[in-house]
Amino acid sequence: QLQLVESGGDSVQPGGSLRLSCTGSTHTLPLENYAVGWFRQAPGKEREGVSCINAKNMKGDEKKYEDSVKGRFTISRDNAKNTVYLEMNSLEPEDTAVYSCSADPLINCIWYKEDHFGAAWGQGTQVTVSS
Repeated sequence: QLQLVESGGDSVQPGGSLRLSCTGSTHTLPLENYAVGWFRQAPGKEREGVSCINAKNMKGDEKKYEDSVKGRFTISRDNAKNTVYLEMNSLEPEDTAVYSCSADPLINCIWYKEDHFGAAWGQGTQVTVSS
C-alpha cells in the first residue's frame, strides 16, 4: 500500500517562499502512476484542494490550481526521486495551514476535490506565514 510523507513546512514571513515535498514509498507502484493532489487545512476551516498533477497515463489538463494560488504556487514531479513538489512563492498569511498530499491511481485531477479522491494520504506539514 502506498505511503506518502510530506516535508518542507516552516514558518516564513509574508512574501517568502517554501517548497513542499510529497514522497512516495519505494516498495509500491511509482508515484508517477498516481494523480497527486495538495490540500491544506487552516484552523477552524475545512480542508481545501490547492493543486493537483495528473498521472502520466491520465488525459486532460496535467496540472490544476486553486484560484487563490494561481501564479504563486507551482506543482511538479521528480520521478527519479518519486516525489511531487509544491513550490510556493509570494506567501500570504492566508496560506497558513497544514498541507497534506494525497495520491490516486485512478481518479483524474478533474475530481481531486471530491471526497473519494485519494487512495493514500500523508500526515501533513505545517506552513505558517507571519510577520
